[in-house]
Parts: sequence; C-alpha cells; structure tokens
Amino acid sequence: MELGDSWDRPVPLAAAVLADAETDAPVAYHDGVRAVLAIAARFTSASWNAPTPCPEWRAADLAAHLRCVADDYHEYLDDAPVSRLSRLMATGPSAQSIARKLARQNAAELAALPDVMPAQHIAAFASAATRYAARIGPLLRLPHHTYRGKVITVAGMAGAACVEWHLHAWDLASALGIGYRPADPRAVRSAWLTGIPQLPLGQERDPWLAVLRASGRVPG
Repeated sequence: MELGDSWDRPVPLAAAVLADAETDAPVAYHDGVRAVLAIAARFTSASWNAPTPCPEWRAADLAAHLRCVADDYHEYLDDAPVSRLSRLMATGPSAQSIARKLARQNAAELAALPDVMPAQHIAAFASAATRYAARIGPLLRLPHHTYRGKVITVAGMAGAACVEWHLHAWDLASALGIGYRPADPRAVRSAWLTGIPQLPLGQERDPWLAVLRASGRVPG
C-alpha cells in the first residue's frame, strides 16, 4: 500500500508507518471528529451540566478539554521532536505519572479558556482537529517523540489523537445516557497500538472494549 499525500483522503496508511498495523486510520480519525460533533449537537443547555465518565468533568468541561487538547496537538507538532510532551515522554515515566502531569496541564489550560458556550468549544475543537489532519500528510514518517526506546512517529501521534476523539465521543454519549461505538473499532485499536505505548491493551476479543478498558473506562 502507498501513503496518501493527505489525510483528507480515506486511504490506508502503510504498515511501515503504523507499526505493521493495516488500518484506515485517516477514516477513523475523521470519523472521531464527526462523532464528537454529532453527539455534541444533541446536548441542551441543561444537559451540558451532566456528569461524564471523567469524574472531574461535566459535559461542558469535556467540550472545553477537547478544544484544549486539539490545540495541544498542534503545539506538539510545531515543536517536535523537542516539545514539552517529547521532553516528558523521553524520561520514560510510568503511565500513572504521565496521567498526573497531563491532568495538571489540562486543569491549567481549562482555567485559561474564555467563558463561552460549550458549542463554541466544540466548533473550535473540530476546526483545530481538521486542520491538524491536513497538516500532517507530508510528515507522517517523521519522529514525534520517543518513549522507552520506541520512536513514535507523527503518524503514531495522529493515531493517539484518533483514539482520543473516539473515547471522548463515548464520554459525551455516556453523559446523555446513550451508547457509542466507532464504525471501525479495529482501526481505533490499531491507532492505540501505534500511538499510546505507555498503556498496553488487554486481550479482549472486542477491540473497542479493549480500548475502553485500557483507558480506564468501565462500560455499562
């Protein structure tokens, strides 16, 4: 298979780029963005106050976090391979340490956001996430960061973003009391394997269940 010159086109990424995982990751990435938009459109002013599976966040907080993290992916790409994320990961910390440090970063970024409606945060997220996909086409094979001797390429980091969009779509759906499952859970699982080396996946036969459980989520 050949690499496409842009993630705007639904072509499979080469196995050499995605750690021997054959997957339509570009499609899964854009599916995640669309899923967040579709689920967010179902919220009302009242339901944005609903709790999510992320204990510290209401749905409105999660919308703001999505905006922040999409911007973070741009920052990490701008500064790779010496971004603040790269410097953190290069020390080989435990998954728990990474989570604690990113949680502090998330809290600081949320506090700095403008006080706007959640729908505005979702729109900003979608714009940033779409621009990110457009930027990375020529850069997929380049190193983004390392973790315990493993090089995570730009393609791998985009896989991590893909996983994050789908997981937060599930979080938003859970806040509404509805289910969510990616159209291609195997692609999301493959994206995890290429971009999130600090958290191993379990052996569940259902790839989406494996991703949910590895992320600390407890399906109902």
